[in-house]
Amino acid sequence: MYLTKAMEDYLRHSQDELKALIRDLCAIPAPSHQEDARAACVRDWLKQAGGRPEIDEAKNVICPLGDDKEGDVVVFMAHTDTVFPDLAPMPFREEGGKYFCPGVCDDTANLAALLICAKFFLRNKLRTQPNLVFVANSCEEGLGNLKGCRAITARYAGRLRELITLDGVQLNAVVSRAVGSHRYRVVVKTEGGHSFNAFGNRNAIRYLASMIDTLYAMKPPQDGDSKTTYNVGLISGGTSVNTIAQEAEMLYEYRSDSKVCLSEMEALFERVVETYRAMGVTVEVERIGERPCAGDVDPTAYQALMERVTSAIETVLGQAPVFRAGSTDCNIPLSLGIPAVCVSACAGAKCHTREEELFLDSLLPGSRLVMALMAGYLA
Repeated sequence: MYLTKAMEDYLRHSQDELKALIRDLCAIPAPSHQEDARAACVRDWLKQAGGRPEIDEAKNVICPLGDDKEGDVVVFMAHTDTVFPDLAPMPFREEGGKYFCPGVCDDTANLAALLICAKFFLRNKLRTQPNLVFVANSCEEGLGNLKGCRAITARYAGRLRELITLDGVQLNAVVSRAVGSHRYRVVVKTEGGHSFNAFGNRNAIRYLASMIDTLYAMKPPQDGDSKTTYNVGLISGGTSVNTIAQEAEMLYEYRSDSKVCLSEMEALFERVVETYRAMGVTVEVERIGERPCAGDVDPTAYQALMERVTSAIETVLGQAPVFRAGSTDCNIPLSLGIPAVCVSACAGAKCHTREEELFLDSLLPGSRLVMALMAGYLA
């Protein structure tokens, strides 16, 4: 797991290339489900690096180090999509040792670090055990619903030994517990009418507001030291100021790092919906996203992965790892019993905002950490 002199020299000399790659990727918009252009850029870059990448039907860029047709594999991945819906290039600037751009950290810098480290392995034709597969995956954010990672676990079903994904903005942070979630679009419909002539008819906005108030009155369930949350993130509806609303809708989610609590939240939500249906209003519910909690992962295998990650962070960064719960691509392999972990290859701030910033001095230690993790599989 220790870095060789050749690795250290390569990473130091690749910093300008790494920064240029981040700038180039930031210039390519990549909302979830619309990552085509960025995926094509990554594919072409990996070809020039000596790889044999392909883009699958889920818009994942898949580049095996050797032959991935048989035998176990370990996947290193970072996602191509950003949380922002923009289809035009977003503003980018460099100032005070930082890059500023929406999505520059999450997950563009992490993706670029993955590519730079993969290039070293590809160019030097290194061999690992198990075989490494480098993946730039789609649809990690929001309503992407982890589509890309689901496709990867299906592709390597029965052969995926471990998965390490690069995400986040704290170099010594390790996401080791999966936060599951259910996301819904809820539509309330009533007869509505003219605000004066039909006064007294039921107003969909009023019933939706009451439903939201009821949901927020619930006390989240507890399972040991678990954490469970809920949120209404968007509401819309109505026609005009002088119209009794016929329709109103919201986007609602709940999250938990406990399967027990996630199930209890589902039951509570269903009871609330049935209560309002019993009032005679129409309530339509569509589940638009589902992220599972961890399943039954072999504790010995998972502990071995955690120890290797801990050793890499302590050796490369000289810091103790900070373990936390999170909702990442790791949710899918963990739900299937496959050891998986999420680490960061960069540091920054204000992720998921228009003011997102990347700390440039974090790129060398971040790429050293990624390289050390990959080196742990050298045959």
